[in-house]
Amino acid sequence: MRVLIVKTSSMGDVIHTFPAVEDALRNRPDISFDWCVEEAFAAVVALHPAIGTIHKLAIRRWRKKPFDGGTWREMAGLRRALRSRRYDLVIDAQGLLKSAVVAKQSGAPIAGFDRSSAREPSATLLYERKYAVRRELHAIERTRRLFGLALGYQPDLSTLNSGIVPPAGGLSGVEGKTAFLLHGTSREDKKWPVEDWVETARRLVSQQFTPIVTWSNEAEKRVAEAIAGAVPETVLVPKSPLADVAAILGRSTLVIGADTGLTHLASAFGLPTVAIFLATEPGLTGPRGPFSSTLLAPAGGKVTPAEVMAEAERLLVLRSETPV
Repeated sequence: MRVLIVKTSSMGDVIHTFPAVEDALRNRPDISFDWCVEEAFAAVVALHPAIGTIHKLAIRRWRKKPFDGGTWREMAGLRRALRSRRYDLVIDAQGLLKSAVVAKQSGAPIAGFDRSSAREPSATLLYERKYAVRRELHAIERTRRLFGLALGYQPDLSTLNSGIVPPAGGLSGVEGKTAFLLHGTSREDKKWPVEDWVETARRLVSQQFTPIVTWSNEAEKRVAEAIAGAVPETVLVPKSPLADVAAILGRSTLVIGADTGLTHLASAFGLPTVAIFLATEPGLTGPRGPFSSTLLAPAGGKVTPAEVMAEAERLLVLRSETPV
């Protein structure tokens, strides 16, 4: 059976889908999976060894030039590629009208959430198979239940495994314990103050960790340089392709991150991960992993470096005591 997964974005949403793939591989070994995803996150999908063809789309870019000939050629090429694979089923795990329209291009039957469960009920007008999954569940569990209903099995929710592996590579010339500090995030109100990152880096160095920072835009570059300037032991990784960052991240001893996609990736890799949530509620979409934890700032309060380091120590001890 050939199944296409449509989960186009964002990075965290893509990562939340991997446990459902693992469930399906255990329960339905007769199924092969392809994936349709935004081009920016194709490298994330490629981390799962069981995913075959990765179809890239560029809705964000296409919207900027809707009447450009190149846009229309790319969209037509995607439609041809999807139809040529002759899928038996498409699972729209996004539940949006735009993802349902993409799924429709395959010409195959579409399975997805029913009207009471989908993020955009209008998407269900394009589905042949619709399933009810409670909206108050975490996104990972919702997707696992959807796959189980669509493919005919009951997922074992007592376990959680993403199945992804870090790509080859990593940092050269750095030995010992490393701690990746993921300070970059999309919204200003999600950002931990620079001085707290600096204080955390200092505390890490005092415990023989090498802090690692990187950046993806000019604002993040300024923060990364401020941390590295204040704590010279910090390794500053220049702006790099996602696969290269994932290789370094996946080989870190510890990860401390804001509410950002790479923090979800660290959790999915099974790394000790402390997520710092300042302005968003992690309940339904927060990082989940065997050694991940979320510190949520109280109303009118903050998360302190001391609290972060205490939680990091707890997770590191837990990891060391857990059989491989």
